Amino acid sequence: MPPLAPAQHYGTIVIVGGGCYGSYYLRQLGRAARAGALTAERIVVVDRDASCRVSSEFDHDEPFTVELSIAEWTPFFDDYLGAAAARAPGAGASAPDAIVPSPLMPHLMYEWLARRARERWPARAVESRPLEAPSGIPWQRRGEDGTQYVSFAEWICPVNCIEPALCPATRGERSWSMPPAVLAATEEARRSGRNLAGPVIFHCQHRAYGVGMFDTSAVVAGDVLVQRAAEAGAVEVLVGTVSHCHGALSVLAVGA
Repeated sequence: MPPLAPAQHYGTIVIVGGGCYGSYYLRQLGRAARAGALTAERIVVVDRDASCRVSSEFDHDEPFTVELSIAEWTPFFDDYLGAAAARAPGAGASAPDAIVPSPLMPHLMYEWLARRARERWPARAVESRPLEAPSGIPWQRRGEDGTQYVSFAEWICPVNCIEPALCPATRGERSWSMPPAVLAATEEARRSGRNLAGPVIFHCQHRAYGVGMFDTSAVVAGDVLVQRAAEAGAVEVLVGTVSHCHGALSVLAVGA
């Protein structure tokens, strides 16, 4: 039998939404903690509904502190990510924070980057622009807000799929991964003459017991990348929140 992976250690884990998905993720994190797969100082579940499923279902005997934050996602992440960005590198908790996204959430991390850019440069135009459909990704659809939703799956995936090396839908090797495809899309746009910086990629990866996350530090690093890219003048930055199989892509444009 191969050795078990060492336990993962986290400071705060933020779960986006306290409904059916959020309550499932909370239960799974509890199971992972009891099995010794991870530790967390606290879990924060963010939902605007005080009577969401987590409010009545979570076990008060969980092996970590559980906090239900009754808030809209936008102001919550303004406060949470703003505080994370204000901390000096290496300051605060030694264990990393992480974010568990919801499959049905809007492009929240991109929206935070856009708000940060507007606050940083109030005299400059900051807007979203469409991304031409990247080649090589079979399923794509543009949302009303300009977000390009992309997927390598042309079938309905199990909602709790951890995107293993062998795809449970095709029964074959998963030969695709969205982060390299986003890098390729950035290069493709540059070859066509577009001044596209980045990309900023928030890669949601399976961490434990069916729960995918990306580190909070990745979002803060994305904000730094946008700031540096726009210091010299007008620029567009490709931002993607992705897993191996699916993703949401947006272009953040900062004027001169």
